[in-house]
Amino acid sequence: MAKELFNRYIWLVDTIKRYGRITRNELDHCWLRSQYSDGQKIPRRTFYNYRQAIMELFNLEIKCDPATYEYYIPEFEDRHSESVTNWLLNSAVVNDLVANSKEVADKIFIEDVPSAREFLAPVIDALRENNLVKFDYLPYYRTIRTSGVVLEPYFVKIFKQRWYVIGRVVAENKVKTYALDRMTDLHVLPEKFKTDPSFDPEDFFRHSFGIITGKGNPKRIALRTDPRQAKYFRALPLHASQEEIVHDNYSIFYYYMRLSADLVEEILSHGPRVTVLEPPELRAAIQTELSEALQNYDQHNK
Repeated sequence: MAKELFNRYIWLVDTIKRYGRITRNELDHCWLRSQYSDGQKIPRRTFYNYRQAIMELFNLEIKCDPATYEYYIPEFEDRHSESVTNWLLNSAVVNDLVANSKEVADKIFIEDVPSAREFLAPVIDALRENNLVKFDYLPYYRTIRTSGVVLEPYFVKIFKQRWYVIGRVVAENKVKTYALDRMTDLHVLPEKFKTDPSFDPEDFFRHSFGIITGKGNPKRIALRTDPRQAKYFRALPLHASQEEIVHDNYSIFYYYMRLSADLVEEILSHGPRVTVLEPPELRAAIQTELSEALQNYDQHNK
């Protein structure tokens, strides 16, 4: 029953968002054509309850225009809230589609997110209640595990199918990032903490690509791409600061970001379709990586 209700909430939000503005009569007609109606219109009280539940689950308010009696979902006041809500809705829709497509399960291929299985739920609980968390940690670049890390969790972030928690390490009084899939023995502690009012999660990653914040100042970055790659960057920008200047046979994309290993890896992943024009230090870093890769191939060819 809970799953059925959740699917109805998703249907209602999706329908209103697709129409933009819709009257109650139009909504009833759509509802009658759906799998949820049983041949009945949405009762007034049920519709009210659905709107309340959607507000609590997705932070989406379904409003009614008193002049036209049309229902609509207002624009978000900030981009972050919009992106989180859209991600939740998209995930819910995809999960529902996959769950109801078992007869073609062998034809559906998805990416695994192992870091969400064990520790995402308790970390989010700790975020909600402002509880400390304690865990052991072993990053890929070390061989000795760090035991008993006590963290004030500030927020979580997903990047390339991995979940991370960012917060203040109590022993070091320093904000750090931890991958959930590299944790073991995580516990939510009963002790509470007060979030630093001067800490802004949006600002923390504002000038960063990926999960590495970097230590230097943001730089103006220029990437030259061929027309095909330009289409991908338009559809899925590398960063919120992205701007494009289109030329006859190429495009130049401009960004304002800190330089980091994550950014270098991303640029390299596009091969010859992307060329760094500036800054010089990023161009040099790409050239060094390419040169070392070629040397590895040369050595194996001997």
